[in-house]
Amino acid sequence: MTTTVPRPLPSRPEGRESRTGSAPWSHWYEHELGWATEGTAPVRLLTGLRFDVLEVPAAAGRTALRRVGRTGPVALTEARMQLLVAAGSADELPGLLDWLEWGGVTLSLTAIGAGGRITAPAPPGRAAGRSGAAVWLRPPGLRREGEPDLPALVGLGSRGGGTPDLARLVDAVATECHRDRLTRARTGRSTDESTAQPLAFS
Repeated sequence: MTTTVPRPLPSRPEGRESRTGSAPWSHWYEHELGWATEGTAPVRLLTGLRFDVLEVPAAAGRTALRRVGRTGPVALTEARMQLLVAAGSADELPGLLDWLEWGGVTLSLTAIGAGGRITAPAPPGRAAGRSGAAVWLRPPGLRREGEPDLPALVGLGSRGGGTPDLARLVDAVATECHRDRLTRARTGRSTDESTAQPLAFS
């Protein structure tokens, strides 16, 4: 199982706690979005229930986002970007990468699914605190009828319907991760451990 390194959040924002004793950030995620959380400092979002996460180097992620356009929510924590995708996508990723002819290629791409956690970014409109704390680049919309549109397999390569296409997103981030790795190797730039790890799943 892939584990995520806990990243500290700033001190809990001022304000009264909810009746359940959870921090205000937890209250916002649980009651406004219906997302499961744990902890208070830091608050973590549980993956594999309402969404899975693709985590990539921030630079590769930014370039990929310009290529694919519409996605689900996107968060940034220091040098890593987290893209929220439909629950179950982590399990689909190995086969999808094989289908896209990325199987066996070393990529700095981590899939976080059932049993995983990510550090919760500051809710929209609230200060993130210290430099490097998790923030939303594309924040989630509030809960409403039905599930939010998260990238999912809608028929491999299909662009039909209103759901963002997981195959297109994965191909874009894999391409940019691979391009970044080749650029680093060609220019002799150092690659830290977080961007050199092989593909991993949870």
